[in-house]
Amino acid sequence: MQTWIRRGGIRSSGTFCTGVALMVVTLFSWSSPLTVIPNSTTATATSVDQNSTNNISQPRWIEIDLSEQRLRAWEGHKLVYSYLISGGKRSTPTPIGRFRINSKYRTHRMRGRGYNIPDVPYTMYFYRGYAIHGAYWHNRFGTPISHGCVNLPVKQARNLYNWASTGTLVVVRK
Repeated sequence: MQTWIRRGGIRSSGTFCTGVALMVVTLFSWSSPLTVIPNSTTATATSVDQNSTNNISQPRWIEIDLSEQRLRAWEGHKLVYSYLISGGKRSTPTPIGRFRINSKYRTHRMRGRGYNIPDVPYTMYFYRGYAIHGAYWHNRFGTPISHGCVNLPVKQARNLYNWASTGTLVVVRK
C-alpha cells in the first residue's frame, strides 16, 4: 500500500510539474498581438515581392479623407478599395479621429433631425450615430452632403461591408 501511495504521489507530482512548466512556457511565450495603427507617412501602397512567401495576414483598416471625399480600404500597406464618398456637410460634419467599426447591419433605419430613411443598406457604425453606409437616395458622391455619415454608392458599400468586420480601424482625416 505504501509503495502504491509513493508511486501515485510521484506520478501526481510529475503531472503537476509538467502542468506548471507548460503554464510558465505559455506565459513567457505569449505576447499581445501587434496592432499597426497607420499614419499618413506609412500608409501608402507599396509593391509586393512576388517571390515572398510571407503569408501573414495584414490588418485591415479604412481611411476616409474628407478633403478628397474619398474612402480607401487597406490591408496593411496594400490598397484594396478606393471609392468616392459623400461626407458630412459643413453644418453636420463627419467626426475626425480614429475609431473602430462597432456594429454592422445589412439594412437599418436612420432617423435624425430633418431625416428619416428606411432600409439604409450596408450600415457600419464607427462612432455614436455615425456610420459608413450605402446611399440609394442621391448620386452626388464626391460632394459633402450627408448629416455626418459617410455615404457610398450601394454596390461599393456592399463590397466594403463584406470586406470589413466589427473592430476594423476607421481613420477619418480632414
